[in-house]
Amino acid sequence: MSLGPALRTPFTDLTGCLINHQHYDKCGELEMNMMDCLEAYGVDKGTRVCSDLISDFQECVGLNKQLLRFHAMRAERYKQLWRGERTREELFAEGPRVDAY
Repeated sequence: MSLGPALRTPFTDLTGCLINHQHYDKCGELEMNMMDCLEAYGVDKGTRVCSDLISDFQECVGLNKQLLRFHAMRAERYKQLWRGERTREELFAEGPRVDAY
């Protein structure tokens, strides 16, 4: 993850605050904690000290572990289908009603 622009100009300083995750409820607080830590330690030392906050924010944005978990669970269900432990109807649970949300 790049924490700063490759070429820093006054234009990048003015427009750097426009792209962030503060308008998303889910990742906004994680981004703020990460940026506070990076501001306290600087970008060079902060990448080492704040690595746990950075990885938490990257997971919130990218959902990598969640997708890996989903694929593993789906693969296990299909293995159970192929071994005959489940039927096609039992493969997935029934979804919620349309107006459930």
